[in-house]
Formats: sequence, C-alpha cells, structure tokens
Amino acid sequence: MKKTIFLAAGLLFSVSAQSQILDIIKSTVKNQTGVDLNNPKTTTITPPLNTQQTPTKNTSPINLGSLTSTQISSGLKEALNLGVTEGVKKLGVTDGFLKNEAVKILMPEKLRVIDTKLRAFGLGSLADQGVKLLNRAAEDAVTESAPIFTKAITSMTITDAKNILLGGDNAATNYLQGKTQSQLFTAFQPKVKASLGKVGADKVWTNLISKYNTLTGQAVSTDLNEYVTNETINGVFKMVAEKESGIRNNSVMRTTSILQKVFGAQDSK
Repeated sequence: MKKTIFLAAGLLFSVSAQSQILDIIKSTVKNQTGVDLNNPKTTTITPPLNTQQTPTKNTSPINLGSLTSTQISSGLKEALNLGVTEGVKKLGVTDGFLKNEAVKILMPEKLRVIDTKLRAFGLGSLADQGVKLLNRAAEDAVTESAPIFTKAITSMTITDAKNILLGGDNAATNYLQGKTQSQLFTAFQPKVKASLGKVGADKVWTNLISKYNTLTGQAVSTDLNEYVTNETINGVFKMVAEKESGIRNNSVMRTTSILQKVFGAQDSK
C-alpha cells in the first residue's frame, strides 16, 4: 500500500515539475518574441512601409496661373474676331453660301412641299432659282455684317472667361451666339431685307408661292426676311466656330502672341 502511495506521489511530482518547466518556456517565449503560446494567432508578415513620399498629382489639367482674366478675354475675343473676319470674307462672295454645304440656305422647311409640287409640275427650275436667290441675298447681306459682329464681340463681357477657355472646341462661339443672337438679328434684318430686294429674291418668291397656290388651291406664305436673316447669322457663326476649333487644336493657326499665350495654356487639356 505504501509503495503505491509513493509511486503516485512521484508521478504527481513529475507532472507538476513538467508543468512548471512548460510554464517557464512559455513565459520566456512570450517575453522574448511576444508570442503567447497559450493563445497562438496566425500572423501576417507586413512588408516595411515605403517611407519615400509619392509626389502629389496635380489634378488641374491646365495651369492658368500666369494668365489674367483680361488676357483670357482678349485671346477669346481675338479668336472670335478672326473667325468673323475670315468667315465673312469666305461667305460674302458669289456662291459663298450656295456652294458651301455647311451653310447653304435651303428651302424653308414649311415650304419644302412647294419644292416637291413644283418639280412634279415640271417647274423645278423655278424652285432652284428661288433657293439660289436666297443664298445670293445672304452673300450680299453678309458683306455688311462684319461691324455688327465685331461690335457684339467687343462689347461682350466675359465674366467666366476661364470656363469658356477650358470648354469645348466651340465654347466661345456658343457663348457669343447665345448672348448676342437677338441683338444681331435686330441689327442685321434690315440689311437682309435690302439684299432680298437687290437680288430680286422677293419677286421670284412671290411668283413661286403664287404658282404653288394656284396649282394646289392652297394659300401658303412665309417671312423670307426673318428666315434668311437667321440662316445668314447662323452661317457666320458656323464659320466662327470652325476658326475657333482650329485655333484651339492647331498651334499654327495662332498667328498672334495673345493667341499663342492664351490657347497655348490649354494644349495639355
């Protein structure tokens, strides 16, 4: 019996000693490495931080810091003036409107049924003559329009000049047209009316509509003066927009120092 008791005590002592040794090992590991063997965790090796700073990316695509609003405004106005001058020069000659598909004045939309009917009755030449004279009136009137457009550009106040410069290819043209269309119409309409009479378009169109009404038993009319005035103004603005786009996208077309300075700033856009 005593032998059994001694054996059991020996075993207990052995287990206790092993436990103490294990505790010492665990404590040493924790102190040296920080790893708790009682509560092991899966660790992820984190790569060392890159202490080299990444340069801050400039989110502004265009640096306009060296340009003043006055310079931007001057550059935009000069581009518009060049567009008007060249546009009027190209349009104010024989076939300037008629042979330019981008600006050619067609039969007024609500009168295009006249074109169809007249051709059906073998009067296509009369319809062609009517369209031709609308374009001749525009070509005649536009030669006197340059001062009107120039005044509109000069008196324009561009409070949001930078936004226009950073806008689309035709931003300045669209801005000008939106701001001046009604004033241009008022100033330009008398010149168009005079041109319609000068080239004989008014008489031809009176005859053309009269024949149509006789053939169809209908009564149609239109204000040719209003129609041709709007179409002529729109034609000039199309030419201005083409010039503005060219200056924005082709440095060769920047023929003055202000154009080079202002539009050069947006080349990296």
